[in-house]
Amino acid sequence: MEKMILLFSVFVLIYFHRVLIMFCLSPITAWATRHHNVLGTKHKSIYTKLADKYCWWFERLFLYWCGNIHSHRIRKFFYKNVHQIQIEKKVVIYSGTEIRNPSGLCIGKGSIIGDNAILDARAGIKIGKNVNLSSNVSIWTLQHDYRDPDFACNPNHYGPVRIENRVWIGPNSIILRNVTIGEGAVVAAEVL
Repeated sequence: MEKMILLFSVFVLIYFHRVLIMFCLSPITAWATRHHNVLGTKHKSIYTKLADKYCWWFERLFLYWCGNIHSHRIRKFFYKNVHQIQIEKKVVIYSGTEIRNPSGLCIGKGSIIGDNAILDARAGIKIGKNVNLSSNVSIWTLQHDYRDPDFACNPNHYGPVRIENRVWIGPNSIILRNVTIGEGAVVAAEVL
C-alpha cells in the first residue's frame, strides 16, 4: 500500500509540476510574443533577441502541455486566460488538440473540438455556435508554396477559415485555407 501511495504522489508531483511551470511562464511568453511584434526591428535589445529565438518554442511547448492536461476545466482555463483564445461558454476541447497562434482562434458557444484536432489559426479560424469537430480534424490556414525556391508561405497560400453555426465535421477531415463552411453543413466521407 505504501508503494502505491508513493507512486501516486510521484505522479501527482510530476503532473502538477508541469502545470505549475506552464501557469507561471505562459503569461510571460504570451506577453513577450505580443510586445516583440509591437517593438518591431528597431529595438534589438538582448530581451528582443531572446524573444526572437525562444518565445515561439515556449509557446508551442506550453500549448502542447495544455492540450494534454486531463481536466477539461483546467485546459479551458489555460486556453482562455493564459493563451487568450476567445472561447464562449459550454465549449469542450478534448485532449491532444494542437493549436497554432491561439490569438487567431475564436470558438462559439456550445462547440466541441474532438481529440487530436489540429487548429492552425495563423491566418485566423472562427468557429460558430454548436459546431462539432470530430477526432483528428485538421484545419490549415497557411501553406507553403511548392514553386517558391525558398518554399515560403506567400500571401496567395494563406487565408482564414470560417465555420458557421451547427456544422458537423467528421473524423479525419482536412479543411484548407480560405474556406467558409455554411450553417448546418456536414463535412465527412460518405460510406455506402
